[in-house]
Amino acid sequence: MAGRQIPLLLLVVAAEMLTGGCVPGDGSVKQKGGWRGKGDRSRSRLRQEDTPPRIVEHPSDLIVSKGEPATLNCKAEGRPAPTVEWYKDGERVETDRDNPRSQRMLLPSGSLFFLRIVHGRRSKPDEGSYVCVARNYLGEAVSHNASLEVAILRDDFRQNPADVIVAAGEPAVLECQPPRGHPEPTISWKKDGVNIDDRDERITIRGGKLMITNARKSDAGKYVCVGTNMVGERESEIAELTVLERPSFVRRPSSTVVLVDQSVEFKCEARGDPVPTVRWRKDDGDLPKGRYEMREDHTLKIRRVISADVGSYTCVAENMVGKAEASATLTVHVVSGKLKCHPSPFHHPDRDRKVSQPPLHPSPITSPPFSQQSCFCCHGQRGQKDIRG
Repeated sequence: MAGRQIPLLLLVVAAEMLTGGCVPGDGSVKQKGGWRGKGDRSRSRLRQEDTPPRIVEHPSDLIVSKGEPATLNCKAEGRPAPTVEWYKDGERVETDRDNPRSQRMLLPSGSLFFLRIVHGRRSKPDEGSYVCVARNYLGEAVSHNASLEVAILRDDFRQNPADVIVAAGEPAVLECQPPRGHPEPTISWKKDGVNIDDRDERITIRGGKLMITNARKSDAGKYVCVGTNMVGERESEIAELTVLERPSFVRRPSSTVVLVDQSVEFKCEARGDPVPTVRWRKDDGDLPKGRYEMREDHTLKIRRVISADVGSYTCVAENMVGKAEASATLTVHVVSGKLKCHPSPFHHPDRDRKVSQPPLHPSPITSPPFSQQSCFCCHGQRGQKDIRG
C-alpha cells in the first residue's frame, strides 16, 4: 500500500508545476490578471526599469516687478513619474492644487507660476528662497535654491543735480544720485528733453556724474538726470548749465600821435557773456581830469592834449568770468615859437585831426611862409621828439 502512495504524490506535484498552481505558504502575491510568484521574471524586469527622481532643470534666481507674472522653472525625470512640490524658506508652498483661489499655480511640467507678484511694505508673501522637490517611491530629489526678489525703484533722488556756471573752454560737471532701487538703477542724462549722446568725445557719463570737457556755448541748457531699472524710470529736478564767455576784443585801441592842444580818441570794443564792463586807465598816472570822456561805445576822448598826456592808455574789459586788456600809446608833439620851425604837413587849420608819426629829421620845405600855428617842433620829452632845422 505504501509503495502505491509514493508514485501518486509525484503525479500531484508534477500537475501543480504544469498548471502554474500555487503551493500555500510560498510567499506568492495575487496580481490583477492572475497570480504571480515571488521571483517572477516579469516582476524583476519592471523593478529594473524604475528609476528614482532626478532634477533636469533647476530654477534660476528671478527679479520681477510688483504685480507682474513670474515663473520659477523646474523639471524632473524618474520612473514612475515623480510628483513635484515647492518650498519657500523651508515651508511648503500652497498652490492651486491645494486652494483653487491661490495666485500660485503648479504647472504639469513642475514649474511654479505666479499669476501676479504680491509685494507690500509690510507683507512680502512671494519674496524668498525657493526649492522644488521631486518624489516617487524610490526616493526624492531637491533642486538648487533660487531666490525670487521683487524689483523696486523709489521716487526721490538721493541727490538732485545743481545749477552750474562755467566759462567757455572750462570743464563742466553735473552730479546726481538716483533713487534707491533693486536692481540698482542705471543713470542717463537728458538736455532740453533729449537724451544725451555720450559718443561725443567731450562727454563722459560715469556713475552719477556728467562731465563735459571744453564746454561750449551750445552746451548751455536744462539738464535732467534719469534713473532706470526694470520697474521704470525716474527723473530728477532740472539743473541749468550756463556757459559764459570771457571778454575778448572786437576792436583794440591803436597808438596815435597828435599835436598839443588837439583832441585824440582811442576806440575799444569788447564782447563776452555777460556783457563786459569797459573802463580805461593810464598806466603811469591818472586820466586827465576834466579833459576826458568815455562815450557809450567805450571810446576814450581826450580834449586839449598836453605834453603830460603822453603815455600808455589801457582799455580794460571785465565780467564775472574773466578780464582782458588792450593798450595803445599816445605821443604828443609840442608846438614852440622859440625854436626854428618847419612847415607842418600834419596840421590842418580847419579841424583837429589825428596825425601819423612825423619823420625824425624832415627836410626843409621851401614854400610860402607859414603862420606860427603852421609850424611844429618837438621838445625832447618822453614820447616826444626834438626836431630842429
